[in-house]
Amino acid sequence: MSIRYQLNKTSMQKLKKDLAVRVTALPTLKAKETALRSEIGKVKDLLEKSQSTFNEMIKSQETHSKIWMEYPSVLTIQNINIETKNIAGVKVPRLSNIDFHIRDYSLFCNRAWIPSATKILEELSTESIRIDLIKKELEILNIARKKTTQKVNLYEKVQIPGFNEAIQKIKRYLEDEENLTRSAQKIIKAKKEKESFATNFTLTNISNPKNRSKNTSSSGFIA
Repeated sequence: MSIRYQLNKTSMQKLKKDLAVRVTALPTLKAKETALRSEIGKVKDLLEKSQSTFNEMIKSQETHSKIWMEYPSVLTIQNINIETKNIAGVKVPRLSNIDFHIRDYSLFCNRAWIPSATKILEELSTESIRIDLIKKELEILNIARKKTTQKVNLYEKVQIPGFNEAIQKIKRYLEDEENLTRSAQKIIKAKKEKESFATNFTLTNISNPKNRSKNTSSSGFIA
């Protein structure tokens, strides 16, 4: 990533401001990255436990397959209540509860195991939905962690060094420019002083004939 800038004080001030923003934000981003990594580990453990629990529940019902084939459709899901939790600035879904509706049915005309089977079905449905939401949460956290890591690397390895380098280049350029200006001013000043001296010397000779004669005689003697 190339940093665009101009060799002037205005551009240098802007770079310093942008640099300060990134230097200030970097510790916060690193803390966020650490928090997300930690939370991802916890969610992975939770997902593993939930899947294990669900698999055990399914396995426990394998011997009752005939019963489930006879189970009437008395249970429906009315509403899935989801709450939002904030983790290091990232919003993730969490299962609050599920509203089930049990259709009226005759206890005399149906099998006695239907109420207990309905309860088991509620638990299986709840665990299945919880697993889906945990997977979604894990996906959101992984995306956020990846983006945060990319930003940390961008700031730490690219932009902050790049801004520092650009600022140093501008400083050196401005210093060189200032030194050249001072040198040029000294040369101009020396030249003006020399011209002023020559002018004053000439005017003095013109205004004083004796000095001019003396200079002429001196010139003849030297010859």
